[in-house]
Amino acid sequence: MQEARGLSRDLGLLPAIAVNVGNMIGTGIFLKPRVMTCNVGAASTVIAAWVLGALLTLLGAFAYSEIAALLPEAGGEYAYVRRAYGRLTSFLCGWALFALPKCGAQAALALGFAIFMNVATGGALARPVFAFTLLGHQISLTLLTPVAVASIWAVVLINARSVTRGGQTALGLTAFKVGFLLSLALAALLFGHGTAAHFGQSNQGGLCEGVAATARGGGAGFGAAVLGALWAYNGWSNVAPLIGELRSPERNVPRVFIGGMLVTGILYVLVTVSFFYVLSPTEIASVAPTSSVATEVLRRFVGPVAVTVLACVLMLSAFAAHQANALAGARIGFAMARDGLFFRPLAKVSAGTRAPVNALLAQASFATVLAIAGTFDALTDTAMFGGWLVYGVAASTVFVFRRTAPDAPRPYRCAGYPVLPAMFVLLVAGIVINTFIATPRQALLGAGIIALGLPFYCFWGLPMASHGKPR
Repeated sequence: MQEARGLSRDLGLLPAIAVNVGNMIGTGIFLKPRVMTCNVGAASTVIAAWVLGALLTLLGAFAYSEIAALLPEAGGEYAYVRRAYGRLTSFLCGWALFALPKCGAQAALALGFAIFMNVATGGALARPVFAFTLLGHQISLTLLTPVAVASIWAVVLINARSVTRGGQTALGLTAFKVGFLLSLALAALLFGHGTAAHFGQSNQGGLCEGVAATARGGGAGFGAAVLGALWAYNGWSNVAPLIGELRSPERNVPRVFIGGMLVTGILYVLVTVSFFYVLSPTEIASVAPTSSVATEVLRRFVGPVAVTVLACVLMLSAFAAHQANALAGARIGFAMARDGLFFRPLAKVSAGTRAPVNALLAQASFATVLAIAGTFDALTDTAMFGGWLVYGVAASTVFVFRRTAPDAPRPYRCAGYPVLPAMFVLLVAGIVINTFIATPRQALLGAGIIALGLPFYCFWGLPMASHGKPR
């Protein structure tokens, strides 16, 4: 069966699960525990934030499984919202997805890759290579950003080949990452010379460099910690845009969403437990933003040589997550362009590989701008604001389709309907509101980027509506 207008169903079950898991296991589990510890202080509360993030994401996976099996189309959330709510809402959701959780996440993952390379090279990338004074401010340029940009374009070369090759690459890299995380957690618990007393402690005087005071303590701090966990789970929905290329979607969709989420959630909790066994909350909160908690944990019981090896593995992890994110994200721009709501050249696929090369190039171009302009934590917070806003809207379509298409064949029905999907939508709304409280700058930036889509809709969408074209 061929997906209309170019894409083909060549993505198997295991590669699809690998895209999902591989996207989630990237930088978050290595870089976010420090920030989350600063947000809430106590080790037990950090672990609770990971568990809550996993449960929330699993609720979303239940709803997405029904919707995606019902509408196995390219474009993911954009396609669901288009069917349920029409052009304007679907355009803004597609625009938000393209600009924030896709391009923004790719920029953050590329910067994570550069951060890990900096650790592997003993801090060489963070040293200033050029400095100047502008309007009385000292500005230093390092090699971190050029390395991040280079990784963005290397991913384009991989994903431009075909979805089959891209999925196979994700499968191999994901198997390696899962094995590595298990090994790291078990080694830390067995040889880390830690203590279970750390689980009853809280951060006392940790440096918490770069963590806003508004995101420390109380409900806002816990909400920020959950948002940090959700960044690490961010790939849970990224197979949705690839459903139009998934073999036997009616059978495989729920396996991909739910199976991938369970594997990742269990791994994250296990690894976090191992981190707090070796390091106290104060020590974790004092880790430098240019390093990682995993690096400091391994340094305790192996030494500097192993730290370099670990940094190389973390580089691979970040690069693999970036590759899987870009593979799925390009399908958003492709689907919008195919419907006449985005730059038309993005709807073109390569004659040889059937990959949406133009969409990949456009995505990489915007991710490059974001990587140059932003920092890792700022990009992740902004990306999560836009991403979870769209995830909530997309999940709500399950209620619309139950009402408008009650007799449509549903290979999978959402578990706990209507209570569980309603809980997901309400919790997502709470997370979005809390983002304005804990990190208002990033939330306002995300809202501004979404609002920038309105002039483009006036250019593409309104002429379509005036000519009476269907939704």
